[in-house]
Amino acid sequence: MNIRKKPAASIAGKGQHSTRPEDQRLPIASTFAYGFQHVLTMYGGIIAPPLIIGAAAGMSSQDIGLLIAACLFVGGLATILQTIGVPFFGSQLPLVQGVSFAGVSTMVAIVHGGGGIQAVFGSVIAASLIGLLITPLFSKIIRFFPPVVTGTVITTIGLTLMPVAANWAMGGNNKAENYGSMANIGLAAATMAIVLLLSKVGSAAISRLSILLAMVLGTLIAFAFGMADFSKVAQGEIVAFPTPFAFGPPVFEIAAIISMLIVILVTLTETSADIIAVGEIVGTKVDSKRIGDGLRADMLSSAISPLFNSFTQSAFAQNVGLVAITGVKSRFVVSAGGLILVILGLLPVLGRVVAAVPTPVLGGAGVVLFGTVAASGIRTLAKVEYKNNMNLIIVAASIGFGMIPIAAPAFYDQFPSWFGTIFHSGISSAAVMAILLNLLFNHFKAGNSENQSVFVAGTGRVIREEDLKCLADGDRFEGGKLIDCDGKEVPVQSSEKASDH
Repeated sequence: MNIRKKPAASIAGKGQHSTRPEDQRLPIASTFAYGFQHVLTMYGGIIAPPLIIGAAAGMSSQDIGLLIAACLFVGGLATILQTIGVPFFGSQLPLVQGVSFAGVSTMVAIVHGGGGIQAVFGSVIAASLIGLLITPLFSKIIRFFPPVVTGTVITTIGLTLMPVAANWAMGGNNKAENYGSMANIGLAAATMAIVLLLSKVGSAAISRLSILLAMVLGTLIAFAFGMADFSKVAQGEIVAFPTPFAFGPPVFEIAAIISMLIVILVTLTETSADIIAVGEIVGTKVDSKRIGDGLRADMLSSAISPLFNSFTQSAFAQNVGLVAITGVKSRFVVSAGGLILVILGLLPVLGRVVAAVPTPVLGGAGVVLFGTVAASGIRTLAKVEYKNNMNLIIVAASIGFGMIPIAAPAFYDQFPSWFGTIFHSGISSAAVMAILLNLLFNHFKAGNSENQSVFVAGTGRVIREEDLKCLADGDRFEGGKLIDCDGKEVPVQSSEKASDH
């Protein structure tokens, strides 16, 4: 739905005299309508992580459906905690919570490391509890996570997920006869084309929902060509409360916990940025106490989520953008969206429907979806200052290091298992390198050379000394032409003609 920005007075409930814009109350119908729009905006993002992790763990479509339902359920509870708030937990801002992409590649690495989904749940619980304990100290160490670090990590997240999208586009199962067939890739291409076309439509609402709508249309195309199978959707309960530890008790592995702790630090940084951003959009005061309450809600939700078979929780940046676009600042609207997520999470049949979407359709949408994550990181890196410092080499080395396990998955096979678990994840590799290099070059400056390296020299324009000697006093460039001190144009001779003389 396309919503125009309305003055605060026109959307505030009768008799409401709130001193904070986020405390505005709307009529029930409007509250749930706007809340549903928040759900639609983040729906494609929240179902992607359980699809990826479930597929990596070799789960059946029924089990993946259970994971999806669990992520919706926990995301709804986390959203309600963040927006309504209780003492010490919840920023009371319009922030939608859910499973983010930040930990996906790390969780896949843990699954492939032999621990399975139980080791993933154990690492999430332990790392989130550590995150909860360090929240009071995080405001002091957040300076070690500037945009050069967070931008690098977010970019790497998107890049490391690209092989997943490519595998999906080819069919998902490399042992299947039709893996990589033109039919599969053609379906993925058609889905991607629909995403791009819908993004170009004049309607802002359709453009924002392009991923979700493209998945629906791509599935219909697949069904028409006999490439979609929904026979297993009816197998299982329609309505069910998430079963605690449905996949077994959590397993706690030190290497997996360390790897996940890096993800938690990135999540804390992202959520801090989202809290500050939405505070500016809403026009309300955001102090250190409010940030701390928001981060504690994040960590508490993440620590409890594995109990209901879900993963780390984080604020969704795309919904922060939706608040800016619509001008609807009420936190109760987002709370309504959280309630809708809880209800959807109680419908495992819905999760099975999503799990039955043909894999090539997911691949076509995933190329754009994961690319958007990488683009968000590049946008953050665009804000970084690269002049007269070593930030470029920090970004270059960190992204390059993060790409090693993606380009060569067997690179760490001969390393100790604990080392491989941490660094087989591109996101963990890039984060460790970015943090260490940022400390080395931007905090421990002793030994830094005034004559910066060739990498820094290459970031600006240079001119050869022999070319400079050809210029006379008063020479200048105007409109692409070289003009001398008398105002006459100096002919520019091509290198080919010069070599003839």
